[in-house]
Amino acid sequence: MEPQIPERVSIVDIRMPFWSMVVFLVKLSIASIPAFLILSALGAAVFALLGWLGALTRTWV
Repeated sequence: MEPQIPERVSIVDIRMPFWSMVVFLVKLSIASIPAFLILSALGAAVFALLGWLGALTRTWV
């Protein structure tokens, strides 16, 4: 048996009705709000940790 070479596939067009696309994009924007909040909280925690570590290592004269 010879190894099969995978074929390349390229998508040229997606047929989707306008209102279906509108509903999809509205759902996408609503779903992105919790993701943004979670990523913001993680970013704030990382910066708080780095600030805390920086304050610990700072020598006061």
